[in-house]
Amino acid sequence: MTQLALHPQSKIIRLQLRQNMVLTNLSAVQWNEFEPLLEITDYAKGETLEHQGTHSMEQYFIIDGILKRTVSNAQGKEMILRFAAESDIDTSYAAWRLKTPMPYSIRAVTRVRAAKLSMLQWAAFLERHARIKGEFELEVMRLMSEVMAHTITLHLLDAPGRVQRFMRKNTELGERLPKKELASYLNLSPETLSRLKRRGKI
Repeated sequence: MTQLALHPQSKIIRLQLRQNMVLTNLSAVQWNEFEPLLEITDYAKGETLEHQGTHSMEQYFIIDGILKRTVSNAQGKEMILRFAAESDIDTSYAAWRLKTPMPYSIRAVTRVRAAKLSMLQWAAFLERHARIKGEFELEVMRLMSEVMAHTITLHLLDAPGRVQRFMRKNTELGERLPKKELASYLNLSPETLSRLKRRGKI
């Protein structure tokens, strides 16, 4: 019996995982190979899943809740690079392949339930399944492009423009994020975000 099979909510968790953007195309045979590798873990709000600068890396498939990817400088100033919610992933795959330290931290914005496995296990699984590997690596590149686009946006758009762009692309997520987290992501104060909302800029 796998750890997932023994979980009291195994049926719904399987259904949720099957809707994940990376796992949706796994065949029954591939799924039977993949499931025993998974560990289902619940994280408290604010808990750190991965620490910037470490070499211990895992692959995460989000079942419930919202994660954020953050980077900090030596003075402790933090920048939020992206958010990820249900059916999405977070990963350190690029750093693992390049044999470099974890370039960012991954933390829980809300209570989170995720399925995880070590990057070593995930990479080995991908090597056995070329199509899944290709689709996954395209997704990793898309995520990197998304982070780059966000960083550029912070420099090129004014405050209303940054808010409008985020809400246009992430309407549902924007409604769920704590105001403080969203404001930080958009490089605004919570007060500015509230003021823009009152003025109908969101």
